[in-house]
Amino acid sequence: MSNALAIASVTRLLKDLLNDTLVNGDVSGGVVGTNVIVTALPPDRVLESMGDSAAPSQLNLYLHRITPNPALSTADLPTRDGHGSIVHRPRLALDLHYLLTAYTNQELHGEILLGYALEMFHETPILARNMVRAALQGAVNGAILPPIFRTTDPARLSDQIELVKIAPQTLSMDDMSKLWTAFQTHYRTTVAYLVSVVLIERDLPVRAPLPVLSRGPSDAATGRDAGAIVNPDLLPRTPALIALQPPANRPAIRLGDRLTLIGHRLDAGEARIRFTSPETGASIDLAPAASTRDRIAADLPTGPPLAADHPLASTGSDPGAWRIGTYLVDVTLSRTGAAEQVTNRLPIVLAPRVTPSASAVLNGTRITVDCEPRILKRQPLSLIVGQAEEPVAALAADGDQVSGVFSGLPTGQQLPVRLRVAHIDSLLIDPETVPPRFDPTQMILVP
Repeated sequence: MSNALAIASVTRLLKDLLNDTLVNGDVSGGVVGTNVIVTALPPDRVLESMGDSAAPSQLNLYLHRITPNPALSTADLPTRDGHGSIVHRPRLALDLHYLLTAYTNQELHGEILLGYALEMFHETPILARNMVRAALQGAVNGAILPPIFRTTDPARLSDQIELVKIAPQTLSMDDMSKLWTAFQTHYRTTVAYLVSVVLIERDLPVRAPLPVLSRGPSDAATGRDAGAIVNPDLLPRTPALIALQPPANRPAIRLGDRLTLIGHRLDAGEARIRFTSPETGASIDLAPAASTRDRIAADLPTGPPLAADHPLASTGSDPGAWRIGTYLVDVTLSRTGAAEQVTNRLPIVLAPRVTPSASAVLNGTRITVDCEPRILKRQPLSLIVGQAEEPVAALAADGDQVSGVFSGLPTGQQLPVRLRVAHIDSLLIDPETVPPRFDPTQMILVP
């Protein structure tokens, strides 16, 4: 990889190529008949004397712009680990933009010089490694750089991965005018070139990884490693969930339902389904009822909460351990002798399962709803009968029954009843019938 001298090395190399072209073509003696020099100076510092006809003709190569290479500037790997140690030398990829200008006091000499230069660049679009090494070996140190760089080898430009390429650029009249206005000097016929790519990498000590002794865990009896693990399909190598499917494609689940988890490689060990509350972080585990390679079925419990002294109390098999709300579901797969694998998490909503009833009271109709699971005292409540909604005060303690009084309900009509707990409605529609209908267990007859 080239070092910090790469930019100066490229300029010196191009300058030497131009000078060799003029010498080999006998431009100074036989073509223009005057001395010709090649320089690499800013245009405002080029020494010319327009009034002196004996002034030498001159080709000037000026590096006017440096830009990051669009292909390689973002291809570098991270250079430091989490502790700040260097694991990969940072590499700088640059494109160099040059202007080639002819200066002369003689008629047609400028066109002749540019003709030779353009022909050379056209025939040398790629700088071969041996050409770069021969031109720069011991030539730059001390010649154009400060003495502090004399211990650095600029010929390392030939060792970079990418070859240096030369390509002409087309600059509009507007761009050329702006450039020469910025140079604050008289315009001369100019040709633009792009030199790409120059890679700069500093010598830094990096972490050298140790040789690999085994591929995977070794067998205790034979001492042989597991070898390379082949994944012969397009599925992910690790277990993953892709969907949670409530029964009958309902939008939520209820206690007593079977939830189907769909994914990949779910047979990689003994499965344990975990439901985590995003609000509190509390989780409950549930054993699968059935499982295959790509599906796991989970049966949610139903019925009254288990007694506190029951062996399964406060577990996933206890209806009292569940709450109405959102859960994040994942699967933990464990296997003897291997680390546990945990899938990604997917959200699911647990809706209330309700049984409504109606009775006549003095000022209207009292709607009473039995709910499963128990309603937490902090959860907001409301009852919806038909299209009429009645807010209900939050319970003073956890409970499984809510009631409210509605006035103006039409006597003798059947109306659907919904219970809204923490902004989650009970599932009113029965999608298993065609066409869909309201769940008959959530209908009441207004007395």
